Amino acid sequence: MPIFEVHVVADRHPPERLDTLLRELSARYAEVLESPVERVRGFVTAHRAEHVSAGGVTGAEAPYATALVLRGRPAEQRHRLIAAFTDVLVDVLGAARGSVRVRIEQVDPDDWGIAGVPAAAARAAEIAARAGGQP
Repeated sequence: MPIFEVHVVADRHPPERLDTLLRELSARYAEVLESPVERVRGFVTAHRAEHVSAGGVTGAEAPYATALVLRGRPAEQRHRLIAAFTDVLVDVLGAARGSVRVRIEQVDPDDWGIAGVPAAAARAAEIAARAGGQP
C-alpha cells in the first residue's frame, strides 16, 4: 500500500529533479516500511505559485508530503518515515527544513484495496503463502 504525494510550486524544479525526488522518496519509503519498492506509488502535484501560500506568503516554496500507511504501523516507524521524507525534500529540492511538512495518514486495511480486494485479505493471503513455504 505504500503511497505518497508531494505538493510543490510549479516551474521551480526541472523534470530531472522531480524524477530524483520520486525515486529517492520511493527508496526511503520502501526502506522504512520494509516493503518491496515495487509496491510503492508516488505522485508529485505541482501547483501554480499563485495557488500556494506558506506563512501568508503567496508562492512560497514549502513542500508538503502525505504518506499513506496501513493502520497498525508502529509510531517509531511512522516517525522515521517523517524524518526520511523531510531529509529527501531538503536534500533534493533544496527546501528549508523548517518549511517542510509531512503528514502520515493511517488507513484501515479493510478500507484499502489491492488488486480488487481489501488489503486485510491481501495481507492474509501473503502471510498464508509464506507459512506454506511459497515465495
